[in-house]
Amino acid sequence: MLFHTMVGSNDIERSKCFYDTVLGTLGAGEGARNVADSGHIRLIYNNGNGTNFIVSQPINGEPASVANGSTVAFSCDSPEQVKQLHDTAVAAGGTSIEAPPGPRETASMGTIELAYFRDPDGNKLCGIHFPA
Repeated sequence: MLFHTMVGSNDIERSKCFYDTVLGTLGAGEGARNVADSGHIRLIYNNGNGTNFIVSQPINGEPASVANGSTVAFSCDSPEQVKQLHDTAVAAGGTSIEAPPGPRETASMGTIELAYFRDPDGNKLCGIHFPA
């Protein structure tokens, strides 16, 4: 359904270091640099299934800001990968938020593994695993 998800960055080089490291835990390669017609730089991460995660300098020239109520969730292969994603993000300059990584009971989906963190620009991210 989704083609891409994009978050803004006020420091594209810092974001490249952060996301290359963090998304590397999920098997993603380095972000590909793309220069928009406006001259703004974007980093494009493709997981091979047609969806992209993009980090961009805001094209309107205003500072990047986080969206209240928004979360970008990355699918993980195991509970261990959820924790690894979280711990790698924190070690790379992110901030752990909400409850520590671990299982969460849900009424509709059963037990799922979650870990929430923010990137250096404050974008809210999540690692998630649904058991088989």
